[in-house]
Amino acid sequence: QPPGLPLAPCRSFSNNKIQVELDESSGVAVMKFKSPPVNSLSLEFLTEFSISLEKLENNRACRGVIITSAVPKIFSSGLDITEMSGKSVEHYTEFWRAVQEMWLRLYGSSMVTVAAVNGSSPAGGCLIALSCDYRIMAENPKFSIGLNEAQLGIVAPFWFKDTFVNVVGHRTAERSLQLGSLHPAPEAHELGLVDELVPEEKLLEKAAAVMAQWLALPDHARQLTKTMMRKAVLDRLIAHREEDIKNFVTFISKESIQKALRKYMEMLKKRK
Repeated sequence: QPPGLPLAPCRSFSNNKIQVELDESSGVAVMKFKSPPVNSLSLEFLTEFSISLEKLENNRACRGVIITSAVPKIFSSGLDITEMSGKSVEHYTEFWRAVQEMWLRLYGSSMVTVAAVNGSSPAGGCLIALSCDYRIMAENPKFSIGLNEAQLGIVAPFWFKDTFVNVVGHRTAERSLQLGSLHPAPEAHELGLVDELVPEEKLLEKAAAVMAQWLALPDHARQLTKTMMRKAVLDRLIAHREEDIKNFVTFISKESIQKALRKYMEMLKKRK
């Protein structure tokens, strides 16, 4: 910035997988996932996501963040299966710690978080949306969202489940998790999994309007309320973090699970 000039109101920082633009006049950042083809949550992606959130969290000018995708038709396809297949115990440990870290930062964020879900959002992608304060989804029946882990023979961890239950209630979550359901946008709205549906081209505009409504409140009152509502769920993972990593590593290292993942990856390759 040359001396004597006012600071540019829009600051952007970008890395390989995530692009962030902060409008300092409104205090709102837009975070876009740009990791084609499907924004899968690789170790690199998760690390960049956590770092980007931390940067915004530490920036006094930022009060809220809108999370969306720069890849057409997909918000995020969830955890990157290649990170969980044929790797070492050390790798699985590092990967799972990064998944936990991403959720702890997002679910526990003091900023207002709005998910602008502009494509399909299975599994880990759904978790990101669930962890935000408000979810708006593109009104397209071809886009679906849900924790579909059971379909792959995997079990959603307890903190995924807790986050889901807190959004849709116990009965809906129980049925959806057991069946590994992916809900088309209209159904997701009916179940309360997303708060509203809007035409895709109006998504960001709507997200900005919702954000303004949330930011009209005094930050401290909203933040303390959010902490009160979410603390028990966050504390539960913090208390059992190492045990949760161990469970994941034991589970994912089983030959039967590795076989299922290989089969799934083969199927994906054929689809291409």
